[in-house]
This record gives sequence, structure tokens and C-alpha cells, in this order.
Amino acid sequence: MLHTLDTHTSKTWFITGISRGFGKEFACQLLARGDIVIGTTRDGTSDVAASAGRLTVFALDVTDGGAVRKVVADAFASGPIDVIVNNAGYGLMSSIENATDAEIDRVMDVNFHGPRRIIQAALPYLRRQRRGHIVNITSIAGIAAGAGSGYYAAAKYALEGLSQSLAREVAPLDIKVTCVEPGAFRTDFLTARSLRTSSMMDSDYAATAGASADYLAKLAGRQPGDPVKGVTAILQAVDSANPPLHLVLGPDAIKRADEMLKAFAADLDAWRAVGMATDHGSEAETAGEAS
Repeated sequence: MLHTLDTHTSKTWFITGISRGFGKEFACQLLARGDIVIGTTRDGTSDVAASAGRLTVFALDVTDGGAVRKVVADAFASGPIDVIVNNAGYGLMSSIENATDAEIDRVMDVNFHGPRRIIQAALPYLRRQRRGHIVNITSIAGIAAGAGSGYYAAAKYALEGLSQSLAREVAPLDIKVTCVEPGAFRTDFLTARSLRTSSMMDSDYAATAGASADYLAKLAGRQPGDPVKGVTAILQAVDSANPPLHLVLGPDAIKRADEMLKAFAADLDAWRAVGMATDHGSEAETAGEAS
């Protein structure tokens, strides 16, 4: 049955970026229900309250491959880890043309290569356990990109693609994978702490990329999504006997996903005959030779 929950037993979680936003809410909810949290922040500190032995915090920059491998090894040294949550990340608003190489490299390094490093470092331990669950916090931009978020979306699309392939590779090992695609949730993600805007923006993009950046600036602090409910939904999915590969969160995100799927289906149907006629010996080629 869809959404059937297992009886909850205490789990150990490894979560990147627990200083604020979804990451902090994860830590608070998990500790409140009796789970163990191993979290990371940039400076190794956290103001999340926890009883002794329930919360461990490591300093970690996810762009440092050596540090990632060491922290993951130290985390698993205390015992099995049930769930890994790749949460750390930030946004970039820019037109495709105007973003600098440094801006592009950084957003890809943090949002794609960061989770990729965590996953690669954790997989040997998860394989030995023959169990585990990898949860990648992507974005609705990772399946339905809008103007102005192209490079952020590219990083999230890459994480989505990696996750889909990974899910097939590790399924026989009883390791599960879930992508969480949130819409706009009322965290500090739209503030300068988590969302950067390229210093350059050609006036020709004012009505597209520029308008998107302006909209998000006005939306900051008024996002419709409730982070408490969002994390509760993710925990419901993880606790489920059949967790989803994709978990789209928020009416705004579901609307965008629906619109993307309809547009994709429309293109597929409109050009189906052309696409189907491209094999050797296809009907279209045979008809052309006969004429």
C-alpha cells in the first residue's frame, strides 16, 4: 500500500549542512524522535540542542575531497549509518551568457560534486552493511528549470541523473535512493547567505533571467512552504516500506512538475513519427528508397 509506514526504530543519520534551513530542521525533528544525528557545518559547531551522545557535528567543506573522505570514515567508525542526507548547497541566479567561470565552477562544485563526493565516500561502507538510504536534496529546478537559474539547475539536473543511475546500481544491495525536489520553502535560502546573484546581467535578459531574480528577492521571507512540514514529509518517505525515487514537495513544485511533464509529453507525441523513423530499415527510409 502506498505510504505505508514501518514501525519506527531509532536510526542513525549523516546530514550535511545542519546549521540552518532544512538541515537544521532535520536535526531537530530526528533528535526529538530519538534518532542519532551526525551532522556537518562549515565550522563544526551547531546550536541544535541534544542530549549526550545523540548529536555529533563535524566541520566540513564539501568541496574538499580529502576532508569528505575523512569525515565520512570518522562518521562510520562509530557504527552503521542508516540514512545519508546530502543537504548542503546554495543557489545562483544569472543568465546563461553572463555567469563567470568562477561562479559556474563554484555552484557545480558545491551542489553536484559535493554530494557526489559524499556518495562515493559512503558507498563502500553502505555496501558492506548491505543496507542504507541516500537522500539527495535537489530542487524543483532540477526537473523543471526556469529562466535565471540555469547553472544551479544544471547542478541539480546532474544530481538527479546521478541518483537515477545510482538507484539502479545499488538496488540489489538493499540501498535505496530518494531525490527530494522542493519548491519555495520559508528558509533563508533566498537570502544572501544561500542565494547569490551574478554581478553581470545584460539588459536583454531583464524580462527573463532578471525578472526571475527580482521575483525571488521579493519572495524572500514569504515562501509558501513550511520547512517543518517539508522535513516531516521526507521522514515519512524514508520510513516508508517503499520509499520513492522522487519526492516533489510543495504545491508550487508539483504544479511546475506537472507542467513540465505535459510539455514533454506534447513534444514526444508531436514528433513521435519523426523519432520512430530514424532506425536503419525504418518505414520512412524504406519508403524513400522505393520512391
